[in-house]
Amino acid sequence: MLVKVYGASVQGLSAIPVTIEVNASQGGKFYLVGLPDNAVRESHERIVAAIENSGFHFPSYKFVVNMAPADIRKEGAGFDLPLAIGVLATANEVHVDLLDRTMLLGELSLDGSLQPVKGALPVAIKARELGFEHLVVPEQNVREAAVVNRLKVYGARHIAEVVKFLNGHEGLGRTEIDTRAEFFARQADFEFDFADVKGQESVKRALEVAAAGGHNVIMIGPPGSGKSMMAKRLPSILPPLSLAESLETTQIHSVAGKLGRDSSLIAQRPFRAPHHTISQIALVGGGTNPQPGEVSLAHNGVLFCDELPEFSRASLEVLRQPLEDRQINISRAKYSITYPCSFMFVASMNPCPCGYYNHPTKACVCTPGQIHRYLHKISGPLLDRIDLQIEITPLSFEEMSRTAPGESSAAIRERVILARHIQEQRYAEVDGVHCNAQMTPRLLREHASLDAACTEMLRAAMTRLQLSARAYDRILRVARTIADLEGGGEIQMAHIAEAIGYRNLDRSNWGE
Repeated sequence: MLVKVYGASVQGLSAIPVTIEVNASQGGKFYLVGLPDNAVRESHERIVAAIENSGFHFPSYKFVVNMAPADIRKEGAGFDLPLAIGVLATANEVHVDLLDRTMLLGELSLDGSLQPVKGALPVAIKARELGFEHLVVPEQNVREAAVVNRLKVYGARHIAEVVKFLNGHEGLGRTEIDTRAEFFARQADFEFDFADVKGQESVKRALEVAAAGGHNVIMIGPPGSGKSMMAKRLPSILPPLSLAESLETTQIHSVAGKLGRDSSLIAQRPFRAPHHTISQIALVGGGTNPQPGEVSLAHNGVLFCDELPEFSRASLEVLRQPLEDRQINISRAKYSITYPCSFMFVASMNPCPCGYYNHPTKACVCTPGQIHRYLHKISGPLLDRIDLQIEITPLSFEEMSRTAPGESSAAIRERVILARHIQEQRYAEVDGVHCNAQMTPRLLREHASLDAACTEMLRAAMTRLQLSARAYDRILRVARTIADLEGGGEIQMAHIAEAIGYRNLDRSNWGE
């Protein structure tokens, strides 16, 4: 007897349909073909135990199971459920009427209960695209998959419930989610708020500019000056995610297995803060079984690298291409995958090994050579991709003792949203450009042109402060954003002056 059951294999951010053909004949062996990995091969023992411990009888047949297409590697334990249902269908324990309209996904425990799997959301998207009517997933994944409309999604706790459902008995209830209502209800629920930050008005202004234009930022200051505290609050002033951005972000986290139980669409921009001991593969993605890295998990959000010089030089250098292209291409012997990684890069660092260079009250004990080596752990090409370089000084006692709250994130966010709206209209006809940080040289000439007074001011500043040539375009991009925060008019001298003030590390005498 031949039975066909349908599952899916996740590759990159999309799912590939897999047809599981189970043929039963006289004999007593179990053959599994179709390029399965070790986790899929081991499913035979789990399936036998799960079926028998669930009150069913494992048929004494010779089974040949083919997983088509045979040239695509099948990975993970998510095929346990469709394989078990296929075996039961050959023994007439499961009716075949619904099998051609149902996609199945789930890992089996030895007692027949279902365990969560990675990639339920891209599988649901593929099931709807292929015209399947039903999708059965583990209960822990059901809300994740149910965000896909026009598809009946069911969450199961045990294989017995799936058998009842396929046999036409009541056993599973369809899960329906009002995606839009849940999504918009959770967009403004932030744990951190800029109202908690005392003082540091110039730094908060710089982060507002960065959020308004999508610019990368590095903050330099002594320990305890508030660098990490303010970085964690940056997502609260970024524009809200659109539904399309949220779906794409949720797909990445689904594939990586980062969505918690009962999670649906991600409603807030992600904030990822990897430790400085992170490896290159963990940062950009890849591995034996390819997974998104931190740069992709930060897609549409913020990647924060605290104590930037403590990261290995090799790990920092792999960030250069993702920062420029906003996608990462991972090519290995067995696969080639592209993950999106359009994120704001935010970094913080001490000004020297001891942390107190330029401190107003504490003396630095580092030699000029130590300071120079410490700062030059960050390469010029990486620094070239950071638009705002902000120097932070510690608060005085009077500033710390203030009880009045600062400006709230909600108020700052309103200004940021207005500035982003101006940019969206400006670049509406340009593919791949949504904010000022993504401006090409041609767009700079078109939208960031300077009058004679502004040009002379910029020339004088670059000569006096000995700014590097790479600072020129960065200053223009930031000045364009500052102008957009004030309504989107022409760039004025005040905008240029403020943008120049955000290029601390480009000064030739900084750190000497």
